[in-house]
Amino acid sequence: MSEKEILETHLQELRRGTVVLACLRLLVEPGYGYGLLEELDRRGFATDANTLYPLLRRLEKQGYLTSEWNTDEARPRKFYRASSAGTALAATLMTDFRAIADAIAALPEEK
Repeated sequence: MSEKEILETHLQELRRGTVVLACLRLLVEPGYGYGLLEELDRRGFATDANTLYPLLRRLEKQGYLTSEWNTDEARPRKFYRASSAGTALAATLMTDFRAIADAIAALPEEK
């Protein structure tokens, strides 16, 4: 495995948990999968569809998202929104994320 591939693997692991938090925060307003993919990418959370759609289904099954179909357009779209449990989870994750970021920032840097 090349050094670039190893770095990419570590970066992917670092970002994995943040995508859940980003989705819950973004889905305070209703959004559909493809639009959410674009919004995540625009905000620096590059994610592919093979990661996002199973994540949305899992969060919905766990009760953190609700969904409804919009059939007003030619192509039906499933819109997701954070439930009250999802909003509470996002707040908890945000608190922990900030604590972890602060703890990492307090570590000594390489000299």
